[in-house]
Amino acid sequence: MSALIAEDEISHEMALVWLEDIGSLDYVRQSLDRLPTRRSKPAYHRGGRMVGYAQLGPGAKPSRSSGTFRRRVFWLLPHDRDTEPEGLYATGAPAEAVDPRTVEPRSKGRKTERSEGRAASSA
Repeated sequence: MSALIAEDEISHEMALVWLEDIGSLDYVRQSLDRLPTRRSKPAYHRGGRMVGYAQLGPGAKPSRSSGTFRRRVFWLLPHDRDTEPEGLYATGAPAEAVDPRTVEPRSKGRKTERSEGRAASSA
């Protein structure tokens, strides 16, 4: 959940790769996933679709126990507002959602009026 992502957990991010135009998305879900590499596109094993991911710099160290890296992945589920505008999230947003316009490397982003479905935000 985005509220549980601490800035120090994403301190080695160097870039974000968006797989879609985020200009039309009110929100994206974000999570920290354990991935085998620092930079390449991760495999995606959730319902819905991956919208983007973080790339880590060379200073990022893998976990001693698993050898994996904790990287952010941005994603949407089939019932999210972009595909069901009048659905479950016509207003409000999932706990792990943030406005993608507020997300940058090393910054977890935030919810806005737009991401909550209340109004367009200048973010």
